[in-house]
Amino acid sequence: MRKMKKGAVLLFVTLFFITIGSFLSGRLPVALAMENLKDWFYKEEDLQEIKPEDIFMVKIQSEVLIDAPVIPQFPELPRGCEVTSLAMLLQHAGVSVDKMTLAEEVKKTNEPYKKENGKIYYGHPNDGFVGDMYTYEKRGLGVYHTPIKELAEQYLPGQILDITGSDFSSIKTHLSDERPVWVIINTAYKELPDSFFQTWHTPSGEVDITFKEHSVLVTGYDEEFIYFNDPYSGLKNKKAPIKDFEAGWVQMGSQAITYMN
Repeated sequence: MRKMKKGAVLLFVTLFFITIGSFLSGRLPVALAMENLKDWFYKEEDLQEIKPEDIFMVKIQSEVLIDAPVIPQFPELPRGCEVTSLAMLLQHAGVSVDKMTLAEEVKKTNEPYKKENGKIYYGHPNDGFVGDMYTYEKRGLGVYHTPIKELAEQYLPGQILDITGSDFSSIKTHLSDERPVWVIINTAYKELPDSFFQTWHTPSGEVDITFKEHSVLVTGYDEEFIYFNDPYSGLKNKKAPIKDFEAGWVQMGSQAITYMN
């Protein structure tokens, strides 16, 4: 019988349905869908035999509200919403780490800003933090999910789950299992007009960015609202209309990270 970590059973089941859901919705070719599952499944080490009682599904609740730490990004990190939200996630998981340590450790890009022939050349936020995190007096933007995931894995090796690209229901699944979710959104918490975006040319290709980019820790939902700890305002369980929030989240690339127990 194929073996895997007991604590990873829910992770595998979650990944299975996320992957199959992406395939059925047309976002993921079948070959790539199966390859994603195979890559994850065969990378697991220190495996234990699966028993029937180890396999369970999370019931998506009608409403959830998680008590997670709230940490303000100001005054130290004017552009540090991503690492501050990560600090909240890790602290909820029982890790003792602060936002300033994460700000120092997160990967940075070194691509200089340049504007030439009407085109903007700069770093890609999925390669590392772009620009200056500590002051608005210098140029900067932020960082996307990949460097955040890599940093989080240093504190919770083998437990970090990057669910970027999945449906919004996957966020509800993890919230229903009492785990908050780190996300990329914007400061309006809704879909933005195209006029708020500009195209950057980076070493990793073109990327459309907005200076309204933001990161929060999602802590709950009900029928009407999504709830989140907001590092910008320092508010705990701040709320926004759930449909608007989902549209803004999808527009920003459906970026989301959580952890497994």
